[in-house]
Amino acid sequence: MTENGLGARYWKLWTSAGLSNLADGVMKVALPLVAVRYTDSPALIAGLGFAFTLPWLLFALTAGALADRMDRRRLMLVANTARALVLACLTGVALLGGGSIWLLYVAALCIGVAETVYDTSSQSILPQLVRREQLSRANGRLYAAELTANEFVGPPLGGFLVATGIALAFGAPVLLWVAAIGVLLLVRGRFRAERTAPSTIRADIAEGLRYLRRSTLLRTLAIMVGVFNFASSAVYTVFVLYAVGPQSAMKLSEPAYGLLLTASAIGSVLGTFLAEPVERLLGRARSLVLTIVGSLLLIVTPALTANPFLIGAGMLIGGITISVWNVITVSLRQRVVPLRLLGRLNSAYRLLAWGTMPLGAAVGGLIGQLFGVQWVFVVMAALVLLQLVPMLWVTDRRMDEAEAAVEVEDSAPVG
Repeated sequence: MTENGLGARYWKLWTSAGLSNLADGVMKVALPLVAVRYTDSPALIAGLGFAFTLPWLLFALTAGALADRMDRRRLMLVANTARALVLACLTGVALLGGGSIWLLYVAALCIGVAETVYDTSSQSILPQLVRREQLSRANGRLYAAELTANEFVGPPLGGFLVATGIALAFGAPVLLWVAAIGVLLLVRGRFRAERTAPSTIRADIAEGLRYLRRSTLLRTLAIMVGVFNFASSAVYTVFVLYAVGPQSAMKLSEPAYGLLLTASAIGSVLGTFLAEPVERLLGRARSLVLTIVGSLLLIVTPALTANPFLIGAGMLIGGITISVWNVITVSLRQRVVPLRLLGRLNSAYRLLAWGTMPLGAAVGGLIGQLFGVQWVFVVMAALVLLQLVPMLWVTDRRMDEAEAAVEVEDSAPVG
Protein backbone atom coordinates (compact mmCIF):
# COMPACT_ATOMS: atom_id res chain seq x y z
CA MET A 1 0.00 0.00 0.00
CA THR A 2 1.05 3.60 -0.65
CA GLU A 3 -0.45 7.02 0.00
CA ASN A 4 -4.05 6.86 1.27
CA GLY A 5 -3.84 3.06 1.17
CA LEU A 6 -4.94 3.01 -2.47
CA GLY A 7 -2.18 0.61 -3.52
CA ALA A 8 0.71 0.60 -5.98
CA ARG A 9 -1.41 -0.65 -8.88
CA TYR A 10 -3.82 2.25 -8.46
CA TRP A 11 -1.00 4.80 -8.60
CA LYS A 12 0.41 3.21 -11.76
CA LEU A 13 -3.04 3.47 -13.33
CA TRP A 14 -3.16 7.07 -12.07
CA THR A 15 0.17 7.87 -13.76
CA SER A 16 -0.84 6.23 -17.03
CA ALA A 17 -4.18 8.05 -17.01
CA GLY A 18 -2.40 11.36 -16.46
CA LEU A 19 -0.12 10.81 -19.46
CA SER A 20 -3.00 9.64 -21.64
CA ASN A 21 -5.13 12.64 -20.71
CA LEU A 22 -2.26 15.03 -21.35
CA ALA A 23 -2.18 13.63 -24.88
CA ASP A 24 -5.95 14.15 -25.11
CA GLY A 25 -5.65 17.74 -23.88
CA VAL A 26 -3.00 18.65 -26.45
CA MET A 27 -4.82 16.90 -29.29
CA LYS A 28 -8.30 18.32 -28.57
CA VAL A 29 -6.98 21.89 -28.61
CA ALA A 30 -4.65 21.29 -31.54
CA LEU A 31 -7.33 19.86 -33.84
CA PRO A 32 -9.67 22.90 -33.91
CA LEU A 33 -6.73 25.34 -34.01
CA VAL A 34 -5.26 23.50 -36.99
CA ALA A 35 -8.74 23.32 -38.57
CA VAL A 36 -8.98 27.14 -38.48
CA ARG A 37 -6.04 27.14 -40.94
CA TYR A 38 -8.16 25.22 -43.44
CA THR A 39 -11.58 26.90 -42.98
CA ASP A 40 -13.34 29.74 -41.19
CA SER A 41 -16.81 28.17 -41.47
CA PRO A 42 -18.57 27.74 -38.08
CA ALA A 43 -20.41 24.71 -39.46
CA LEU A 44 -17.21 22.95 -40.57
CA ILE A 45 -15.38 23.77 -37.33
CA ALA A 46 -18.36 22.45 -35.34
CA GLY A 47 -18.40 19.40 -37.58
CA LEU A 48 -14.98 18.47 -36.25
CA GLY A 49 -16.44 18.27 -32.73
CA PHE A 50 -19.32 16.25 -34.18
CA ALA A 51 -16.93 13.72 -35.74
CA PHE A 52 -14.92 13.40 -32.52
CA THR A 53 -17.95 12.76 -30.29
CA LEU A 54 -20.11 10.78 -32.73
CA PRO A 55 -18.63 7.41 -31.56
CA TRP A 56 -20.26 7.98 -28.15
CA LEU A 57 -23.59 7.84 -29.96
CA LEU A 58 -22.76 4.93 -32.28
CA PHE A 59 -20.19 2.77 -30.48
CA ALA A 60 -20.65 3.31 -26.73
CA LEU A 61 -22.85 0.26 -26.14
CA THR A 62 -20.45 -2.05 -27.96
CA ALA A 63 -17.53 -0.58 -25.98
CA GLY A 64 -19.35 -1.36 -22.73
CA ALA A 65 -20.07 -4.94 -23.76
CA LEU A 66 -16.39 -5.42 -24.64
CA ALA A 67 -15.35 -4.00 -21.24
CA ASP A 68 -17.48 -6.64 -19.50
CA ARG A 69 -16.28 -9.51 -21.72
CA MET A 70 -12.53 -8.81 -22.01
CA ASP A 71 -9.67 -7.77 -19.77
CA ARG A 72 -10.20 -4.05 -19.15
CA ARG A 73 -6.50 -3.21 -18.91
CA ARG A 74 -5.81 -4.86 -22.28
CA LEU A 75 -8.64 -2.90 -23.88
CA MET A 76 -7.10 0.34 -22.56
CA LEU A 77 -3.74 -0.66 -24.05
CA VAL A 78 -5.30 -1.42 -27.44
CA ALA A 79 -7.23 1.85 -27.45
CA ASN A 80 -4.17 3.99 -26.70
CA THR A 81 -2.14 2.11 -29.32
CA ALA A 82 -4.84 2.83 -31.91
CA ARG A 83 -4.96 6.52 -31.01
CA ALA A 84 -1.18 6.85 -31.26
CA LEU A 85 -1.10 5.14 -34.67
CA VAL A 86 -3.88 7.30 -36.13
CA LEU A 87 -2.30 10.55 -35.01
CA ALA A 88 1.16 9.37 -36.12
CA CYS A 89 -0.24 8.82 -39.62
CA LEU A 90 -1.84 12.28 -39.58
CA THR A 91 1.48 13.78 -38.51
CA GLY A 92 3.22 12.09 -41.42
CA VAL A 93 0.65 13.40 -43.89
CA ALA A 94 1.00 16.92 -42.46
CA LEU A 95 4.78 16.78 -42.88
CA LEU A 96 4.27 15.86 -46.55
CA GLY A 97 1.93 18.85 -47.03
CA GLY A 98 -1.19 16.76 -47.57
CA GLY A 99 -3.31 17.98 -44.66
CA SER A 100 -6.96 19.05 -45.05
CA ILE A 101 -10.08 19.59 -42.97
CA TRP A 102 -11.43 16.24 -44.21
CA LEU A 103 -8.39 14.33 -42.96
CA LEU A 104 -8.91 15.99 -39.58
CA TYR A 105 -12.49 14.66 -39.65
CA VAL A 106 -11.29 11.10 -40.31
CA ALA A 107 -8.70 11.30 -37.54
CA ALA A 108 -11.22 12.76 -35.08
CA LEU A 109 -13.68 9.95 -35.82
CA CYS A 110 -11.09 7.17 -35.39
CA ILE A 111 -9.63 8.66 -32.21
CA GLY A 112 -13.16 9.09 -30.87
CA VAL A 113 -13.90 5.38 -31.35
CA ALA A 114 -10.75 4.46 -29.43
CA GLU A 115 -11.69 6.92 -26.69
CA THR A 116 -15.04 5.19 -26.10
CA VAL A 117 -13.19 1.93 -25.45
CA TYR A 118 -10.51 3.51 -23.26
CA ASP A 119 -12.81 5.64 -21.10
CA THR A 120 -15.41 2.91 -20.55
CA SER A 121 -12.73 0.40 -19.54
CA SER A 122 -10.90 2.93 -17.36
CA GLN A 123 -14.02 3.82 -15.38
CA SER A 124 -14.98 0.17 -15.00
CA ILE A 125 -11.57 -1.07 -13.83
CA LEU A 126 -11.36 1.15 -10.74
CA PRO A 127 -13.55 -0.99 -8.41
CA GLN A 128 -11.17 -3.86 -9.19
CA LEU A 129 -8.23 -1.87 -7.82
CA VAL A 130 -9.57 -0.26 -4.63
CA ARG A 131 -12.10 -1.06 -1.92
CA ARG A 132 -15.66 0.25 -2.21
CA GLU A 133 -15.25 2.70 0.67
CA GLN A 134 -12.23 4.19 -1.12
CA LEU A 135 -14.03 4.93 -4.38
CA SER A 136 -14.79 8.62 -3.73
CA ARG A 137 -11.16 9.31 -2.81
CA ALA A 138 -9.81 7.21 -5.67
CA ASN A 139 -12.11 8.90 -8.19
CA GLY A 140 -11.19 12.32 -6.84
CA ARG A 141 -7.45 11.71 -7.12
CA LEU A 142 -7.84 10.16 -10.58
CA TYR A 143 -9.96 13.06 -11.80
CA ALA A 144 -7.40 15.51 -10.40
CA ALA A 145 -4.63 13.92 -12.49
CA GLU A 146 -6.78 13.59 -15.59
CA LEU A 147 -8.12 17.14 -15.44
CA THR A 148 -4.75 18.69 -14.65
CA ALA A 149 -3.31 16.97 -17.72
CA ASN A 150 -6.33 17.26 -20.02
CA GLU A 151 -7.41 20.81 -19.26
CA PHE A 152 -4.67 22.59 -17.31
CA VAL A 153 -1.42 21.55 -18.97
CA GLY A 154 -2.73 20.22 -22.30
CA PRO A 155 -4.55 23.31 -23.70
CA PRO A 156 -1.74 25.87 -23.36
CA LEU A 157 0.77 23.26 -24.52
CA GLY A 158 -1.45 22.50 -27.50
CA GLY A 159 -1.77 26.19 -28.35
CA PHE A 160 1.99 26.65 -28.12
CA LEU A 161 2.71 23.58 -30.25
CA VAL A 162 0.27 24.64 -32.97
CA ALA A 163 1.98 28.03 -33.08
CA THR A 164 5.34 26.31 -33.65
CA GLY A 165 4.16 23.75 -36.18
CA ILE A 166 1.51 21.15 -36.99
CA ALA A 167 3.98 18.26 -36.82
CA LEU A 168 4.90 19.09 -33.22
CA ALA A 169 1.25 19.63 -32.26
CA PHE A 170 0.31 16.14 -33.47
CA GLY A 171 3.59 14.38 -32.69
CA ALA A 172 3.58 15.25 -28.96
CA PRO A 173 0.32 13.36 -28.18
CA VAL A 174 1.71 10.30 -29.99
CA LEU A 175 4.72 10.20 -27.68
CA LEU A 176 2.54 10.77 -24.61
CA TRP A 177 0.20 7.89 -25.52
CA VAL A 178 3.23 5.63 -26.00
CA ALA A 179 4.47 6.59 -22.52
CA ALA A 180 1.01 5.90 -21.07
CA ILE A 181 1.07 2.44 -22.64
CA GLY A 182 4.44 1.72 -21.05
CA VAL A 183 3.24 2.61 -17.53
CA LEU A 184 -0.05 0.71 -17.91
CA LEU A 185 1.93 -2.43 -18.83
CA LEU A 186 3.32 -2.32 -15.27
CA VAL A 187 -0.16 -2.75 -13.75
CA ARG A 188 -0.20 -6.47 -13.08
CA GLY A 189 -3.30 -8.55 -12.60
CA ARG A 190 -6.38 -9.93 -14.26
CA PHE A 191 -9.16 -7.42 -14.89
CA ARG A 192 -11.82 -9.45 -16.64
CA ALA A 193 -15.25 -9.43 -14.96
CA GLU A 194 -16.52 -12.87 -13.91
CA ARG A 195 -19.23 -14.28 -16.20
CA THR A 196 -21.71 -16.93 -15.13
CA ALA A 197 -22.74 -18.05 -18.62
CA PRO A 198 -21.77 -17.42 -22.25
CA SER A 199 -23.80 -14.84 -24.17
CA THR A 200 -23.71 -12.75 -27.32
CA ILE A 201 -22.64 -9.11 -27.60
CA ARG A 202 -26.23 -8.24 -28.44
CA ALA A 203 -27.55 -9.96 -25.32
CA ASP A 204 -24.92 -8.26 -23.18
CA ILE A 205 -25.87 -4.85 -24.52
CA ALA A 206 -29.55 -5.56 -23.92
CA GLU A 207 -28.86 -6.54 -20.30
CA GLY A 208 -27.01 -3.27 -19.65
CA LEU A 209 -29.82 -1.24 -21.21
CA ARG A 210 -32.43 -3.05 -19.12
CA TYR A 211 -30.50 -2.32 -15.94
CA LEU A 212 -30.36 1.39 -16.75
CA ARG A 213 -34.04 1.43 -17.75
CA ARG A 214 -35.04 -0.10 -14.41
CA SER A 215 -32.94 2.41 -12.44
CA THR A 216 -34.91 5.64 -12.55
CA LEU A 217 -32.24 7.40 -10.50
CA LEU A 218 -29.33 6.55 -12.81
CA ARG A 219 -31.43 7.18 -15.90
CA THR A 220 -32.43 10.64 -14.64
CA LEU A 221 -28.82 11.56 -13.85
CA ALA A 222 -27.69 10.31 -17.28
CA ILE A 223 -30.29 12.45 -19.07
CA MET A 224 -29.29 15.48 -17.02
CA VAL A 225 -25.64 15.03 -17.98
CA GLY A 226 -26.73 14.54 -21.58
CA VAL A 227 -28.53 17.89 -21.62
CA PHE A 228 -25.54 19.67 -20.10
CA ASN A 229 -23.11 18.00 -22.52
CA PHE A 230 -25.36 18.96 -25.43
CA ALA A 231 -25.16 22.59 -24.29
CA SER A 232 -21.43 22.64 -23.53
CA SER A 233 -20.58 20.86 -26.79
CA ALA A 234 -22.61 23.43 -28.74
CA VAL A 235 -20.79 26.27 -26.97
CA TYR A 236 -17.23 25.02 -27.18
CA THR A 237 -17.28 23.80 -30.76
CA VAL A 238 -17.82 27.44 -31.86
CA PHE A 239 -16.06 29.18 -28.95
CA VAL A 240 -12.73 29.19 -30.84
CA LEU A 241 -14.36 31.50 -33.42
CA TYR A 242 -15.56 33.83 -30.65
CA ALA A 243 -12.15 33.90 -28.95
CA VAL A 244 -9.26 33.53 -31.44
CA GLY A 245 -8.05 35.97 -34.09
CA PRO A 246 -8.11 39.72 -34.74
CA GLN A 247 -11.65 39.56 -36.14
CA SER A 248 -13.08 37.69 -33.15
CA ALA A 249 -14.91 39.24 -30.20
CA MET A 250 -12.13 38.42 -27.71
CA LYS A 251 -9.18 38.90 -30.13
CA LEU A 252 -7.00 36.27 -28.42
CA SER A 253 -3.92 34.62 -29.89
CA GLU A 254 -3.72 30.84 -30.14
CA PRO A 255 -1.52 30.44 -27.03
CA ALA A 256 -3.75 32.89 -25.10
CA TYR A 257 -6.80 30.83 -26.06
CA GLY A 258 -5.18 27.70 -24.68
CA LEU A 259 -4.30 29.61 -21.52
CA LEU A 260 -7.90 30.82 -21.09
CA LEU A 261 -9.14 27.23 -21.13
CA THR A 262 -6.90 26.43 -18.18
CA ALA A 263 -9.22 28.48 -15.92
CA SER A 264 -11.77 25.69 -16.18
CA ALA A 265 -9.02 23.16 -15.59
CA ILE A 266 -7.82 24.88 -12.43
CA GLY A 267 -11.38 24.86 -11.13
CA SER A 268 -11.82 21.23 -12.12
CA VAL A 269 -8.73 20.18 -10.20
CA LEU A 270 -9.84 22.15 -7.12
CA GLY A 271 -13.26 20.53 -7.39
CA THR A 272 -11.84 17.02 -7.20
CA PHE A 273 -10.42 17.79 -3.74
CA LEU A 274 -13.51 19.70 -2.60
CA ALA A 275 -16.01 17.00 -3.62
CA GLU A 276 -15.67 14.83 -0.49
CA PRO A 277 -15.94 17.70 2.07
CA VAL A 278 -18.76 19.37 0.12
CA GLU A 279 -20.66 16.07 -0.02
CA ARG A 280 -20.23 15.57 3.73
CA LEU A 281 -21.26 19.15 4.53
CA LEU A 282 -24.28 19.55 2.23
CA GLY A 283 -25.29 16.01 1.34
CA ARG A 284 -25.30 14.64 -2.18
CA ALA A 285 -28.52 16.23 -3.45
CA ARG A 286 -27.74 19.78 -2.32
CA SER A 287 -24.21 19.42 -3.65
CA LEU A 288 -25.58 18.45 -7.07
CA VAL A 289 -27.94 21.47 -7.09
CA LEU A 290 -24.95 23.70 -6.35
CA THR A 291 -23.03 22.19 -9.25
CA ILE A 292 -25.82 23.02 -11.72
CA VAL A 293 -25.84 26.67 -10.64
CA GLY A 294 -22.05 26.85 -10.89
CA SER A 295 -21.87 25.13 -14.27
CA LEU A 296 -24.33 27.70 -15.67
CA LEU A 297 -21.53 30.30 -15.40
CA LEU A 298 -19.41 28.20 -17.73
CA ILE A 299 -22.03 28.55 -20.47
CA VAL A 300 -23.63 31.96 -19.95
CA THR A 301 -20.63 34.24 -19.26
CA PRO A 302 -19.54 34.61 -22.93
CA ALA A 303 -23.10 35.73 -23.73
CA LEU A 304 -22.72 38.65 -21.31
CA THR A 305 -19.16 39.82 -21.94
CA ALA A 306 -16.07 39.38 -24.13
CA ASN A 307 -13.77 40.20 -21.21
CA PRO A 308 -11.36 37.25 -20.91
CA PHE A 309 -10.94 37.74 -17.15
CA LEU A 310 -14.69 37.54 -16.47
CA ILE A 311 -15.07 34.59 -18.82
CA GLY A 312 -12.10 32.94 -17.11
CA ALA A 313 -13.75 33.46 -13.70
CA GLY A 314 -16.93 31.80 -14.98
CA MET A 315 -14.86 28.90 -16.28
CA LEU A 316 -13.08 28.58 -12.92
CA ILE A 317 -16.33 28.31 -10.93
CA GLY A 318 -17.89 26.04 -13.53
CA GLY A 319 -14.87 23.75 -13.46
CA ILE A 320 -15.09 23.38 -9.67
CA THR A 321 -18.75 22.45 -9.69
CA ILE A 322 -18.53 20.04 -12.63
CA SER A 323 -15.82 18.06 -10.82
CA VAL A 324 -17.94 17.88 -7.67
CA TRP A 325 -20.81 16.49 -9.79
CA ASN A 326 -18.55 13.93 -11.48
CA VAL A 327 -16.99 12.58 -8.28
CA ILE A 328 -20.37 12.21 -6.56
CA THR A 329 -22.25 10.62 -9.45
CA VAL A 330 -19.48 8.32 -10.73
CA SER A 331 -18.84 7.00 -7.20
CA LEU A 332 -22.58 6.43 -6.83
CA ARG A 333 -22.66 4.35 -10.04
CA GLN A 334 -19.69 2.27 -8.98
CA ARG A 335 -21.38 1.49 -5.65
CA VAL A 336 -24.85 0.56 -6.90
CA VAL A 337 -23.96 -1.43 -10.05
CA PRO A 338 -22.59 -5.02 -9.89
CA LEU A 339 -19.03 -5.32 -11.21
CA ARG A 340 -20.03 -7.75 -13.98
CA LEU A 341 -22.44 -5.10 -15.37
CA LEU A 342 -20.39 -1.98 -14.75
CA GLY A 343 -18.92 -1.69 -18.24
CA ARG A 344 -22.30 -2.04 -19.93
CA LEU A 345 -24.02 0.27 -17.46
CA ASN A 346 -21.30 2.88 -17.90
CA SER A 347 -21.60 2.69 -21.66
CA ALA A 348 -25.42 2.84 -21.61
CA TYR A 349 -25.21 5.76 -19.18
CA ARG A 350 -22.72 7.53 -21.42
CA LEU A 351 -24.83 6.86 -24.48
CA LEU A 352 -27.41 9.15 -22.88
CA ALA A 353 -24.86 11.42 -21.23
CA TRP A 354 -22.26 11.76 -23.99
CA GLY A 355 -24.19 10.71 -27.09
CA THR A 356 -25.73 14.18 -27.14
CA MET A 357 -22.36 15.87 -27.72
CA PRO A 358 -22.25 15.41 -31.52
CA LEU A 359 -25.84 16.65 -31.69
CA GLY A 360 -24.89 19.68 -29.61
CA ALA A 361 -21.89 20.35 -31.85
CA ALA A 362 -24.11 20.22 -34.94
CA VAL A 363 -26.80 22.46 -33.42
CA GLY A 364 -24.19 24.90 -32.12
CA GLY A 365 -22.65 25.18 -35.56
CA LEU A 366 -26.06 25.71 -37.16
CA ILE A 367 -27.12 28.40 -34.69
CA GLY A 368 -23.74 30.11 -35.04
CA GLN A 369 -23.97 30.01 -38.83
CA LEU A 370 -27.53 31.37 -38.97
CA PHE A 371 -27.75 33.81 -36.05
CA GLY A 372 -24.20 34.42 -34.81
CA VAL A 373 -21.96 32.72 -32.27
CA GLN A 374 -23.24 34.71 -29.25
CA TRP A 375 -26.75 33.30 -29.66
CA VAL A 376 -25.32 29.83 -29.06
CA PHE A 377 -24.34 30.91 -25.54
CA VAL A 378 -27.79 32.36 -24.80
CA VAL A 379 -29.80 29.34 -25.96
CA MET A 380 -27.58 26.82 -24.24
CA ALA A 381 -27.58 28.73 -20.93
CA ALA A 382 -31.37 28.41 -20.87
CA LEU A 383 -31.06 24.64 -21.35
CA VAL A 384 -28.62 24.32 -18.44
CA LEU A 385 -30.94 26.31 -16.16
CA LEU A 386 -33.72 23.78 -16.79
CA GLN A 387 -31.54 21.13 -15.12
CA LEU A 388 -32.77 22.36 -11.74
CA VAL A 389 -36.21 20.83 -12.39
CA PRO A 390 -35.27 17.10 -12.14
CA MET A 391 -33.31 17.84 -8.94
CA LEU A 392 -36.72 18.11 -7.22
CA TRP A 393 -36.85 14.30 -7.63
CA VAL A 394 -33.15 13.39 -7.17
CA THR A 395 -32.95 13.42 -3.37
CA ASP A 396 -30.54 12.04 -0.77
CA ARG A 397 -33.20 9.56 0.31
CA ARG A 398 -33.54 8.11 -3.19
CA MET A 399 -29.78 7.80 -3.57
CA ASP A 400 -29.48 6.07 -0.19
CA GLU A 401 -32.31 3.70 -1.12
CA ALA A 402 -30.62 2.85 -4.42
CA GLU A 403 -27.45 1.83 -2.60
CA ALA A 404 -29.36 -0.19 0.00
CA ALA A 405 -31.45 -1.99 -2.63
CA VAL A 406 -28.53 -3.38 -4.59
CA GLU A 407 -27.13 -6.75 -3.57
CA VAL A 408 -23.37 -6.32 -3.84
CA GLU A 409 -21.93 -9.06 -6.03
CA ASP A 410 -18.28 -8.11 -5.59
CA SER A 411 -17.35 -6.71 -2.22
CA ALA A 412 -13.56 -6.63 -2.72
CA PRO A 413 -11.13 -5.81 -5.52
CA VAL A 414 -10.01 -8.67 -7.75
CA GLY A 415 -7.03 -9.11 -10.02
